[in-house]
Amino acid sequence: MRNRAAVVGIVLLLIMCIGAIFAPWVAPFPPNATDLDNMLAPPSSKHLLGTDLLGRDLLSRILFGSRISLTIGAVSAVFMIVLGIAIGAVAGHFGGAVDNVLMRFTDIVICFPSFFLILMLVAFVGPSTTNIVLVIGLTRWTHVARLVRGEFLTLRERDFVQSAMSIGASARRIMYKHMLPNAMGPIIVSATFGVATAILTESALSYLGVGVRPPEATWGNILHTGKAYLRTGPWLTAFPGLAIVLTVLSLNFVGDGLREAFDPKMVNTE
Repeated sequence: MRNRAAVVGIVLLLIMCIGAIFAPWVAPFPPNATDLDNMLAPPSSKHLLGTDLLGRDLLSRILFGSRISLTIGAVSAVFMIVLGIAIGAVAGHFGGAVDNVLMRFTDIVICFPSFFLILMLVAFVGPSTTNIVLVIGLTRWTHVARLVRGEFLTLRERDFVQSAMSIGASARRIMYKHMLPNAMGPIIVSATFGVATAILTESALSYLGVGVRPPEATWGNILHTGKAYLRTGPWLTAFPGLAIVLTVLSLNFVGDGLREAFDPKMVNTE
């Protein structure tokens, strides 16, 4: 809480989440309601953020779009964290041949350009919210696995882990009851950055037309629609772009604050 940027980030994220949860009650219009008399209308008292080429209220679409964008970001991050923990924990705890096999597999996945791999997989399996979550989770877990593996390699030499081994505790119990709780600090920090990365990835996919398909609104496909009207309707790209920037910045601020809080060397002891 002493990190002002992190506090600002938390406040902005709370506002975003509240807007997403209560979008059906907060949005001034249904997200897909067309108004052909107000096509490409600039921001006004009636339409605070203007309208798109079909006269749909942009504020309403951004609010409803936040539900999908934030959900994809959060669920993808959970998926990649769980997969990364599972692989990294096994590699770090057992070491030896198991560690070599799992880390070489991780290195192979890292060698592929991740965004182009995601783009290819989404084009192959088809664009949908579920497929995007699965593809992002299956391609972004590597940094979590390497982080967890490093933490476990350090923790397995600690006295409390050696004591658990000496009394015959199972490997599963040692990993998930003794070692994992002591490695949660870096994992939580990594999760915040993972959410930001997933939101940016979904937005990029939707912007390129291979993400969530209209009329379902996401920040990315609103940008995709607005790119043809940069001169006549700049608000179509400015406001969803601002929503993405604020969300990602907020997550990065929170991640930096958590990293500072979990790192004993950075804690202010005054």
